[in-house]
Amino acid sequence: MAAQSSPIKSNARDAEPAERPSLTLKRRLNAAPEKVFAAWADPQKLAQWFGPGSVEEGSVKADIDLRVGGRYRISFNAKGTYNEVGGVYREVVPNQRLVFSWAWHSTPERESLVTISMQPEGSGTLLTLTHEQFFDQAACDGHQRGWNGALDKLENYLA
Repeated sequence: MAAQSSPIKSNARDAEPAERPSLTLKRRLNAAPEKVFAAWADPQKLAQWFGPGSVEEGSVKADIDLRVGGRYRISFNAKGTYNEVGGVYREVVPNQRLVFSWAWHSTPERESLVTISMQPEGSGTLLTLTHEQFFDQAACDGHQRGWNGALDKLENYLA
């Protein structure tokens, strides 16, 4: 007796990977886009404000090779724990846009993507930070808290 094959029903939606969590934060900053861009692009300036609220003062170190394909590395201590993140710049448009990969040294396989957009708004800048392709919702939630703290510090730094 010949084996019969039955058709397998497939739904195209089932074949697509589940959408990964992302977040978008917007801030109106009282500084020109050039000053906002420099705060992200200059390692000495970035070290003055970067990191969540729990960062130990003076512990932020940054190495930046600001060009498409260039790498960055930022380290800091928070709550007694050493943290290091790094990635590669995918897009660099001075005073307008930065796009870079993001991966913690402890979980390099969990690479995500950060886009920073800066638009002139009156005498200031509308900064939009989009962080996407998180591993899971818990990572997204943690980064949302961290980025909000960092953007609070950036706002104070630029004031």
